[in-house]
Amino acid sequence: MEYARRVGFVVRIMQRRRSGIDGRTLARRLGCNKQGFSPNNKSSYGSEKKPRPSAREGCKATILVKMEKSGKWVVTRFVKEHNHPLVVTTNGFSTTDDKDKKIEELTMELARMDQLCSDYREKLLSFMNNVEEQTEELSSKIQVIVDNVKKLEAEMQRHSHQR
Repeated sequence: MEYARRVGFVVRIMQRRRSGIDGRTLARRLGCNKQGFSPNNKSSYGSEKKPRPSAREGCKATILVKMEKSGKWVVTRFVKEHNHPLVVTTNGFSTTDDKDKKIEELTMELARMDQLCSDYREKLLSFMNNVEEQTEELSSKIQVIVDNVKKLEAEMQRHSHQR
C-alpha cells in the first residue's frame, strides 16, 4: 500500500483465499483500482438513477502473494505496468496531502460558519428581547386605554341614569 501511494495509484483488494480449517489468509491478490472493467449494470425499466462513471480502465497492474507451508509470504505474480497515468506529486505522495489540505480548508470554513451562526444567534436573541420589551410596553399602554374607556363608559352610564 505504501508502494502504491509513492508510485501514484490506489490499491484495491481483488481476492483473498482462506484456509478451510482455521480461516487464516493463505493468499491475497491486490491490484490497481483501475484494474478490469465495470460490468454494464443495466437497471430495470424506469430507473431514473444516472450511472456513475467507472474508474476502471482495464489496468493489469497486480501482485499475488501466497503463504508457503513454512509460514513465509512469497510474491508469486507481479505486473508493474499501468495503462493509465499515475498521480504523483513532487513530495512523493499522491492524495494524502491533498486530502489533509482539503480537511484543513473545510475545518476553517466550518469554524467561520460556526462564528457566523453564533453572531446571528446573538442578534436574533437581542431582536427577540426587543420585541418582547415592545410588546410589554404596548400591552401596558393598551391596558391604560382600556381602563380609560371603561371609566368613560361608567361615567356615561351614571349621567344617563341621572337624567
